[in-house]
Amino acid sequence: VQLQASGGGLVQTGGSLRLSCAASGSLIDTYAMGWFRQASGKERELVSALRRWDDNIFYQSSVKGRFTMSRDTSDGTVYLQMTSLQPEDTGVYYCAADRNWGRMMGGGERGVSYWGKGTLVTVSS
Repeated sequence: VQLQASGGGLVQTGGSLRLSCAASGSLIDTYAMGWFRQASGKERELVSALRRWDDNIFYQSSVKGRFTMSRDTSDGTVYLQMTSLQPEDTGVYYCAADRNWGRMMGGGERGVSYWGKGTLVTVSS
C-alpha cells in the first residue's frame, strides 16, 4: 500500500487549497480513505473520511461546509478541496487508508492501518 499526499502550501486566511492523495493499485475502490491533520503539539485528528461501498463522507464539524472530499477512481486519487481556510486549519495533513470503516473513524494515529507522508498546510492570519 502506497499513499502519496501533495498540494499543501502557504495560504492567507480565506484562501483555498486542494490536497491530492495518489493511492497504489485499486486501493480507493476497496479501502476506506481518510484525511487527518496534526497541528503542532496536538494529536492527529480525523478531518474527513470516505466510505467505499456507498460513498458516504464524514466531515469533522469544524470543516463542514468548507472542505470537500472526493475520489477519482480512474486514476486512484482522493482529494480534499479546502476553502475559507482559517489559521486553525494549519497543520500537517495526512492521507490514510484502512479496510475497516470503524478503524478509520475511531482508530486514530495508532489504529488506522496505512498512512502517507504528510503535506504541510499553513494558513496565515
